[in-house]
Amino acid sequence: MERSLAIIKPDAVERGIVGRIISRIEKEKLKISAMKMVHLTKGEAGRFYYVHKDKIFFNDLIEYMSSGPIVVMVLAGEGIINKWRQIMGATDPAKAEEGTIRRIYGTDIQRNVVHGSDSSESVKFEVNFFFSELEVENGA
Repeated sequence: MERSLAIIKPDAVERGIVGRIISRIEKEKLKISAMKMVHLTKGEAGRFYYVHKDKIFFNDLIEYMSSGPIVVMVLAGEGIINKWRQIMGATDPAKAEEGTIRRIYGTDIQRNVVHGSDSSESVKFEVNFFFSELEVENGA
């Protein structure tokens, strides 16, 4: 069974729309096999987003992702990476398709309310970054 990490970002937590996003996940019949709220330090955010360390937006991303609590989840199911990415929509909410989470709730390219793994390679690192094996439902 495929996995994907999903993050509800600090702006969504601050705006009180976590429940709406989780409801959407459940409405789409995606399985949540682990979930918790955490508040990343700048150092932790830097380690998580290390793949972007050479990009111009890296420092802003770290500042933003450590600015408040986030909700991290492991989603599980066949084709979950692509399914979740379609439901999230394009990174830039202005370019996201109508009805996607980012189009509905995102305010700009950085404050786009959610994250999802982009490949099976990134899933392993991302899930293990936030969750131990004991925290993820068996078989997911």
